[in-house]
Amino acid sequence: MSHLFAISPLDGRYASRVTKLTPIVSEFGLTRLRVKVEIEWLKFLFTHAEFGLPVLEESDLALLNSIIDNFSASDAEQIKQIEATTNHDVKAVEYFIKEKIATNPTLHHNREMVHFACTSEDINNTSYALMLKEVLHDVIIPELKSLLNGLRSLAGEYKDVAMMCRTHGQPATPSTMGKEIFNVVARLERQVNLLAKQEFLAKMNGAVGNYSAHVAAYPDLAWDKLAREFIEQSLGLTFNPYTTQIEPHDYQAEIYDALRRVNVILIDLCRDMWGYISLNYFKQKVKAGEVGSSTMPHKVNPIDFENAEGNFGLANALLGHLAEKLPISRWQRDLTDSTVQRNIGVSVGYMLLALSSLTKGLGKLELNHNVIASDLDNNWELLAEPIQTVMRKYNVENAYEKLKDLTRGKKVDAEIIQQFVAQLDLPEAEKLRLSKLTPESYLGMAKELF
Repeated sequence: MSHLFAISPLDGRYASRVTKLTPIVSEFGLTRLRVKVEIEWLKFLFTHAEFGLPVLEESDLALLNSIIDNFSASDAEQIKQIEATTNHDVKAVEYFIKEKIATNPTLHHNREMVHFACTSEDINNTSYALMLKEVLHDVIIPELKSLLNGLRSLAGEYKDVAMMCRTHGQPATPSTMGKEIFNVVARLERQVNLLAKQEFLAKMNGAVGNYSAHVAAYPDLAWDKLAREFIEQSLGLTFNPYTTQIEPHDYQAEIYDALRRVNVILIDLCRDMWGYISLNYFKQKVKAGEVGSSTMPHKVNPIDFENAEGNFGLANALLGHLAEKLPISRWQRDLTDSTVQRNIGVSVGYMLLALSSLTKGLGKLELNHNVIASDLDNNWELLAEPIQTVMRKYNVENAYEKLKDLTRGKKVDAEIIQQFVAQLDLPEAEKLRLSKLTPESYLGMAKELF
């Protein structure tokens, strides 16, 4: 279908920027993972002697593994065609696998072990856990680490560049551009580290979480231990022993809330960068042929930061609903989570889109040293803070009030500041040190903090 007719911009205008997610979170991706779980469960049953099944030959295992490894778009389409009859997507996967093993005598003879003792949610919860693990570890965390590397590089490049800060939008104590960027690095790095430690919980315990069908068939087996082994060793997930029909999705809420925190930090960064561009602290590299305004030819708009902010916001709206809704299910199961989980890809899609816009915007920046230096030189009143603090050190009475009278609501220059310092009742060494202080050099430990 032409992108011009896509309902979602993720599948239309921005499709090329979210391709990393397509094989993971699409209908194809979910179907692929369902097939994987069903095959792994079948292999698990065959490789445990307590089930009394024949030992699989290498050729048998090779066939099963090939169904996973070679899963294709045509396979997914075949499953959708089966679903048109079954009106049940997981059952369609079961029938697909039975068709795939029909030519293998051993597997075909034992084909009823496909989906053995499983409720659909046993397949779904494990598939979504695998999906989220793949999304985080293969896409989102690498993207965030790449962004972190870029921000660290910018922080290092601008480590010594003094700039006037603004608190409440007003001139305030100077810092360095590098330190201000590194503040974001520190915040973001903490969240990425938390994401990297995230558990992905799953269950394999039947219709209401009690292994009822399992025990009916094999009453003497320790099904809870077998389920743990399958979840942890076969699938590489974390076993949740206490569930209803569904795994309760609390871990998913943890993921979505963590992603929201990341996005909030990055919205903060987008707005700050937008503001610095507005102040002309940063120029943006221009590209031949691009247009900033349909009527104002001079404009170079900060559209990448604006697009990133908007898409982070869209992502958070969806992530917030996922986090709030998914842990809630009526009694032992309702289907409201099923339709909601199908939007996992949309939520992380908007996040990935925003990350790409933010990275693009950061890559266009050029520091405007002259403007930053001029801003500092035009605000000598910034030195009111250190001067009155040194006066307090020597118990000069009304130190704050004297600097307030000198500077509040007024423009002062180097000469006025130095004249004020010269008449202070301070040790000469202190007066000399204060007289050499400038807005550009009043940086505290900004250069040493990272």
